[in-house]
Amino acid sequence: MSGEVSSGLPWLLATAAATKSETPRVKTVVFDVPRWRGHLAGQHVDIRLTAEDGYQAQRSYSIASPQGSNTRLELTVEHVEEGEVSPFLLDVMALGDTIELRGPIGGYFTWRPGETGPVMLIAGGSGVVPLMSMLRTRASAGDRTPVRLLYSSRTQADIIYRGELDAQARADDGVAIVHTLTRAQPPGWVGERGRIDQAMLRKHCWPATERPRIFVCGPTPFVEAVADALVALEHAPERIKTERFGPTGDLA
Repeated sequence: MSGEVSSGLPWLLATAAATKSETPRVKTVVFDVPRWRGHLAGQHVDIRLTAEDGYQAQRSYSIASPQGSNTRLELTVEHVEEGEVSPFLLDVMALGDTIELRGPIGGYFTWRPGETGPVMLIAGGSGVVPLMSMLRTRASAGDRTPVRLLYSSRTQADIIYRGELDAQARADDGVAIVHTLTRAQPPGWVGERGRIDQAMLRKHCWPATERPRIFVCGPTPFVEAVADALVALEHAPERIKTERFGPTGDLA
C-alpha cells in the first residue's frame, strides 16, 4: 500500500449486491454504495469490519470498476489463509449484508484516458486488479492509447479475469495481453513460462526511448524485482509507478 492519508474520508455503508467467481481462490464482490462520488482507475478503498464485541479489522482493496461515478463498486478479493477480512467477504458475507468502506484513496497509481501513451501494465497475481480498472476505463471511454499487459500467474487456473482479458486482446484496438505461468503450463501453452525477468521485459515492454508510462502491481518482492529490471533497461524511475501488497492481502 502506498500509505496515502485516508483518515479524513468518511466511512460509507456498502451493500453486497452480487458476486462472481474469478478463480478457485478469487471472487469479485459487487457493492452498492449510494454515497460513492466516483474514483480514478488505479485507486483503492479501505474496508472495515466490526465484530459484536467491538473488535475491528481493516484492509485495503483495489477497485476493479472502471473510472467514473457509478455507485456500484467492484472489488476483486483473493482468499488469504488466516486473514481477518477476505474469509468474511468470500465465505461468510451474504447478499444484502452491509460493510463499511472509505475512499477512493491514492492519486499516484492512477491512469486517465487521454494521457499520452504508450502504457505498459505489469501484474503479479491479484496485482492485476487495479490494472484491470485501467483497461476497463480505456474501453468504456473509447480511448485508443496503445496498452500492453504482461501478467504473471502461477497456473492457467489462477489467471484472474481470463475471459475478459482474452476478449480485450481479440478486439484488436491496441491492447496486447501476454501471460506467463510460473508453476505449471497446460499442453499447447503458447504464452511465456517462468517469472518475469529482464529478458522477458526486454521482449514485451516498449523500449525506454518510447517513454512508456509503466504501472507495476503485485507482491512486494515481485514489484521490486520488476522495477529494478526496468531501471536496468534504462527506463526512467519517474516513469515507473508501483503498487504492492504484503502477506496480509492488502490491495488484493
